Amino acid sequence: MTLTGLYVPLITPFGPAGAVDPDALRVLAQETLDAGAAGLVALGTTAEPGALAGPEQRAVVEVVGQVCRERSAPLMVGANTPQALADLADRPEVVAALCLVPPFTRPGEAGVLAHFRHLAAASPVPLVAYHIPYRTGQRLSADAVRRLGAVPGVAGVKYAVGGIDEETIALMADPPDGLAVLGGDDAFISPLLALGGHGAILASAHVATARFVELIDAWRAGDVARARPIGHRLARLSRAMFAEPNPTVVKAVLHAQGRIPTAAVRLPLVPAGPESTAAALREAEGLLPVAA
Repeated sequence: MTLTGLYVPLITPFGPAGAVDPDALRVLAQETLDAGAAGLVALGTTAEPGALAGPEQRAVVEVVGQVCRERSAPLMVGANTPQALADLADRPEVVAALCLVPPFTRPGEAGVLAHFRHLAAASPVPLVAYHIPYRTGQRLSADAVRRLGAVPGVAGVKYAVGGIDEETIALMADPPDGLAVLGGDDAFISPLLALGGHGAILASAHVATARFVELIDAWRAGDVARARPIGHRLARLSRAMFAEPNPTVVKAVLHAQGRIPTAAVRLPLVPAGPESTAAALREAEGLLPVAA
């Protein structure tokens, strides 16, 4: 299995009473695939999984999974324990589990590799390691990512190190065979694709989804003249969408566009401010298709 293209990590929409709104989630999933996304992610960090009760998490996976089954689209699901992985066994639409590098404990590279060997051995689906050291506190060298890619059952890495650093250059100069490198830093996705990234998992792509698809396709085709200006324009959108903690601005924009019923988030997040929302809407405006 090779993971390529754009995967959108869906937000969890909440209704006026604060409950998960499955109908809004279903429509959002359909719209995202209609706009050209290769697949979807359920229960990624953008979905606020830590603020969802167990039944709510299962409902989210069921709704998004049903849309993916209907569209023959691949689904990734955020899952970080053997039990959560086991729950994916009877879902044919799930092509991979998105598994966070262990946060907070900083187990070292040897501990990270041991952790993923353990998860992969227990998982009914391949794993995509989510490497985001500015959240987890655990950095991985390019060599450690290559060794991670050699673990049986690890199919990819969501690579979100906060920019294009020395380890990124080293990794992309000699990428591991069979490991999909999917960019996860929205504002830096264009340069990562230029270095050879296979695709992306981007919260910003809730908006202007088709333009992010175009960006990935252009870089994969080697069309620099087309890719570079799209990348610059989308980087401005991404910076605006991440002006406050994710997914607060994403939800505010989607609500302002009439795509979800409220902009509500759950604590410890608080809603995005009006200035950030207005700035993101201005950046999105020129990227949206004109209605017929």
